[in-house]
Amino acid sequence: MNDQSGAWFLRGNWAPTQQERTSTELKIEGTIPPELNGVYLRTGPNPASGTGDHWFLGDGMVHGIRLSNGSAEWYRNRFVQTPDITDPLTDPMGGLGDLRRGKGNTHVMAHNKKILCLEEAHWPWAIDSELNTVGCENFDDALPCSMTAHPKVCPVTGELLAFSYFSFQQPFLQYIRIGADGKLKQLEGIELPEMVMMHDFNITENYVIFMDLPLAFDLDLLASGIPFRFKRENQARLGVMPRTGSANDIRWFEINPCYVFHQVNAWEQGDVINLFVSKQDSAFGTDSGDFSEVSRLHRWQINLATGQVTEEKVDDRPGDFGRVNDKFVGKASQFGYLMALDGEGNSEEPVYGPKLYQYDLISGQCNEHNLGNGTRGAEPVYAPVPSSNAENDGWILCLVHNEHNNKSKLVIIDADNFSAAPVASIELPYPVPYGAHGNWIADQQLN
Repeated sequence: MNDQSGAWFLRGNWAPTQQERTSTELKIEGTIPPELNGVYLRTGPNPASGTGDHWFLGDGMVHGIRLSNGSAEWYRNRFVQTPDITDPLTDPMGGLGDLRRGKGNTHVMAHNKKILCLEEAHWPWAIDSELNTVGCENFDDALPCSMTAHPKVCPVTGELLAFSYFSFQQPFLQYIRIGADGKLKQLEGIELPEMVMMHDFNITENYVIFMDLPLAFDLDLLASGIPFRFKRENQARLGVMPRTGSANDIRWFEINPCYVFHQVNAWEQGDVINLFVSKQDSAFGTDSGDFSEVSRLHRWQINLATGQVTEEKVDDRPGDFGRVNDKFVGKASQFGYLMALDGEGNSEEPVYGPKLYQYDLISGQCNEHNLGNGTRGAEPVYAPVPSSNAENDGWILCLVHNEHNNKSKLVIIDADNFSAAPVASIELPYPVPYGAHGNWIADQQLN
């Protein structure tokens, strides 16, 4: 389906695809690094019916490209087989409170040798490396709440650190700590003044940092499916809690009202916590379908000794979907990668831009990678050289769509020569609709 008369997420390359396909005939330009053995995965909202009320609410569809020994073995796309696919409801509100009725449409990542497809109002769903659905994941029936689409895997302990905000009663926030063995280690209820949409959070070596921002629940919007509006009159604050601490240990630091969909990285430096985020002045301008405001890279510094928070805009170029080398999550890092955004103030849809940005987080310098005229990019996913611990020894993987010829490709960019042409480009046999988040999952993460 490609409904040119409907909502923006039903038109053009946003439009959902109903077909599940597999192709083993992929055209390659350049040379795929032989060290890349695994699968690139990206999920996104893709309503199986071909239509829907909001982009966030579409069924999850995962797209995958398998790389092995310098070759691209296959491309395939599959729906995450949640009950909304296998046993759909005639009344969507009938599934309210059923944590199995997730979509898996926002993020996909690996932990404890499992691949998890995530969104933020339900439990994750697990798939295998062939994109087959394995089942719902609630950590041996131990998790009684939903889980964010943006948990963090600590590169030191292997813990999966997460949270849940989708609760209509106190505590409005739950901190979730899952061990490297996949077992729930801690569930900590944290009371907030209101239920807020907390899409992402931050971790450091010793702390988790929550963003209590004023995109707050509004009962009058419940029927819309996304019952949140920006309430500038509310407070905005950052909550710092020891990673193994309790709600009594949280320190709250007030900041100016704003919104952050995605962080880039955070780390400690003495008494100061550095947080790099893509910050915008507000969210959902006219309603939850309004994406006309875009974000820019900012740095917050929380001084735990003085209680002060300082804010600095790193750059004026709009960008989001920030990533770092996952080996440096929560640790001091020099490089952050963002996707360019276009269309500020004149488009209701998220306008993915034709460039990627490599920021030196220390100096603020930005290198650009131009994806080509008439293209739109995607989240820049970092794939490290498996045997190396150097921060910038690896590649950036990015899905690129050409609006002129309606073709999609996966590009592989040398992180240490970021502005140069990709070292390899894999042309895909079918257009891949614009989506949400993804990951490079090396074979060694599953074996």
